Amino acid sequence: MTWSTLGERFVLTVFGESHGPTIGSVINGCPAGLPITSQEIQKELDLRKPGTSKVTTQRKEQDRVEILSGIHNDFTTGAPISMIIHNKDTRPKDYANILKTPRPGHADFTAWEKYGGFNDFRGGGHFSARLTACFVMGGVIAKKLLDKCFNTEIIAYVKEIGQIDSLPVDFKSAKKNRYSHEVRCPDLKAAKKMSNAIIKAKKQGDSLGGIIKCQIINVPVGLGEPIFSALDSEISRAMFSIPAVKGVEFGRGFESAKLLGSENNDQYVTRKNKIRTKTNNSGGILGGISNGMPIDFRLAFKPPSSISKTQSSFNLKTKKAEKLVVKGRHDPCVLPRAVPIVENVAALVIADHGLRSGHIPSIL
Repeated sequence: MTWSTLGERFVLTVFGESHGPTIGSVINGCPAGLPITSQEIQKELDLRKPGTSKVTTQRKEQDRVEILSGIHNDFTTGAPISMIIHNKDTRPKDYANILKTPRPGHADFTAWEKYGGFNDFRGGGHFSARLTACFVMGGVIAKKLLDKCFNTEIIAYVKEIGQIDSLPVDFKSAKKNRYSHEVRCPDLKAAKKMSNAIIKAKKQGDSLGGIIKCQIINVPVGLGEPIFSALDSEISRAMFSIPAVKGVEFGRGFESAKLLGSENNDQYVTRKNKIRTKTNNSGGILGGISNGMPIDFRLAFKPPSSISKTQSSFNLKTKKAEKLVVKGRHDPCVLPRAVPIVENVAALVIADHGLRSGHIPSIL
């Protein structure tokens, strides 16, 4: 088993560290004949890259993708696809003070214990959200595969930040407006309030969490396997690989615990000779298998752990208490940059199950 790998048939492996020379992705199992360009991959990376607004980290990385193998003349060849990004704006010295004093909320302590102190501590090393650029590189190819085979569309957007909620929007409105504001919330009035709240928290040396909503349409019936390979459980597992994700709910989620069975059941109807449901309280998945309705889920993101307030920690060697002030450049709220990450991680899981079920051929 490899711990930096996702998928069984459409397999993504990521490598690299936050302040190392390079991060990268390797994809095994992508069918031959899929048209894909570096420009398509770069477009999605640009939505995620740091230093693009006042509500994100000011680390300046261009995140230019370099394709090493598996794509020739803008088509996949069937061979492993390898892609890298060179880290340019690294500042490892910013993390010298955490070598022996772990940051609260980070993996510094657990990684030190697990790997005997040999882990790369610079900016979290392999645990860093910097590696989510690798998720996006692989996810763009998965998205293109799903679009070609099923016309699948995946839309994510910021639903809540802190105590600020946004108005409900339909799929078309979310698709059109989610990138109209730097916060990536399609409710522009709420987005402005969210932006102000993030800036206020940052000035106070603090951070904010929130909720991202994701919807996937045009997913064929039958993706997913019962019990341990259920589609919703595998989407959840993949989403928890995104740093700061602390909760996932599908459809009505926790709210369904308050409903009667007659209120929660999605009753069947026929639409254009296809079996659908009147409501979508299940979030498009029943028994771990897609039912043809939109897959609908929400993710809870914790506030970023890197804050400039003085915090209590301890010395890893002496075990004595110490005060810590985290240095470096960090997102005061990860949600705006997490939107394209969520979309592309979802695409990886759906593409994998499309291949596993036989809905996607090995040659296009």
